[in-house]
Amino acid sequence: MPELDQQPSAHSQSLTQTSKELKKLAREGHWATNHALRARTYQQIIQHIPCRLVTPDALVYRDVASRLFGKQSVSSHPLPEFLGGCRMPTFCLTMEGVTAVKKILICLGNLFPDITYSPILPAVVALLLHYSEDEAQCFENVSRLVACNDSHTSYIDQSFLAHQASCMTFGDLAKKHCPAAHRLIASTSENVFEVYSEWLEWIFGDLPFDYAIRVLDVYLLEGQKVLYRIALALLRQHRLSMTSGELEVTNVKGDLKAFMQNIREHMTADKLLERAFSIRLFSRKEIWLLQMANRKALAEKGVTVVQRRQLFHLAVDMLNFSSAIVTAQEMRIVWSWIPERFSLFPPVLLFSTSENGYSLQRFYSCCEGYEPTVLLIKTTQGEVCGAFLSSDWNERKKSGGTSSFFGTGECFVFSVRPEMERYEWVFIKKPELTKAVPRSPRQRLPSPASPVLSRLSPYLAIRHFLLPSKTASMFMSGTREGIIIGGGGGQALYIDADLYYGRTEHCETFDNPPLCQENFQVQLLEAWGFRNA
Repeated sequence: MPELDQQPSAHSQSLTQTSKELKKLAREGHWATNHALRARTYQQIIQHIPCRLVTPDALVYRDVASRLFGKQSVSSHPLPEFLGGCRMPTFCLTMEGVTAVKKILICLGNLFPDITYSPILPAVVALLLHYSEDEAQCFENVSRLVACNDSHTSYIDQSFLAHQASCMTFGDLAKKHCPAAHRLIASTSENVFEVYSEWLEWIFGDLPFDYAIRVLDVYLLEGQKVLYRIALALLRQHRLSMTSGELEVTNVKGDLKAFMQNIREHMTADKLLERAFSIRLFSRKEIWLLQMANRKALAEKGVTVVQRRQLFHLAVDMLNFSSAIVTAQEMRIVWSWIPERFSLFPPVLLFSTSENGYSLQRFYSCCEGYEPTVLLIKTTQGEVCGAFLSSDWNERKKSGGTSSFFGTGECFVFSVRPEMERYEWVFIKKPELTKAVPRSPRQRLPSPASPVLSRLSPYLAIRHFLLPSKTASMFMSGTREGIIIGGGGGQALYIDADLYYGRTEHCETFDNPPLCQENFQVQLLEAWGFRNA
């Protein structure tokens, strides 16, 4: 990299812009071709990041580095355990620069003992070092990112629990925004989560330097939410770039890695950012709620903040899966559609007409106490469809036996045969139909332990929206007369009290076509729950 230009730049006026104006300049690559301007801009941006009162600075680094490395070489000091054996990207650094990165990481480990797992730190340190006067300034800037206490912006996950929650969150977002890519991954991978767990490495490990640094431009101003956008844009482009002959890929992880490394063949850095910011992502508040729900599920699984690493398989064990309605391969696709936090727990068969008989009351009694559930239906014509139902069927009792609806925006309906397709809540595909409910200054976000996070969708809960009509939120209903899924202009699924006759129509809630023949007879019906095991 060229030496930092100490002369005033013609672009120095950008340093006086407002935060909103700086974001626009960063997205447009305003300082992408001027090394000195980017260095000064980074310094200004980072110095304005609110952080803890006692945050180590350059002077502290020089003192600690002198004591640690005064007489011993860097190689005699082990790298911090929080790296967890992750890759050390070097980008354009010389051997001296690589040594500086190691020194900074070792000092971060000494001065931030609460960091127990953070695989993103080496890349952030290496990238910032290219635009720092020396390693002490780089250390101070990284320290401010680590110590950021802005309630609206987060930068660096610092525990295995937080890292895994962000990976699960990306998986949830990928299902919403990249359905074609997700279907390909789900149909070719034993464990979808293993693929999504590398999403940060796509950006800060596999992308070329000039792409990664453009991402850093916007990341410093907008936080981790930007990284979700970038990774989603990359995932979309990977699927678009594939030919029909490549859809049978056997090593999707390796194929994604190769795609990121050869990104120049597919899009420029400008186009990557343009496509990333064209994605209508959920608000920062909604993503925070989703991350908290995923953290809660991981904590229930036994993952802790102080834990450095835990290996566990999040996907269903398809070799031992047995259903009278769907094959293991079909269930893998259905399972991949459900929110990530539920895939932590193995499915359990709650009800089957072949074992429990054709009784609606037996269905209710077997499913009560489980949240969520997956309903599978096979018709006498061999067609298969179903629904993911986010709420406990016990909720139906609150209406006093009347046909009232309950559930959340995470409910969806699907068809399996003859075609596999999922139909989500209409407001996921058409968010312009809603407007967010304004939050009063005194209103606080729910805590991670709040029952809201377990009983309602963390980012699609009805309370977050001013809906144009009640028919657009008819998720699930159960009475003595039958089961209804979806409503408004029709019902996505209706099953009678004998669990024998059914009907499927277009409905406003899911904007779905009929899931099979409109009037059908049930050959088999199963309900699956999720057991904390």
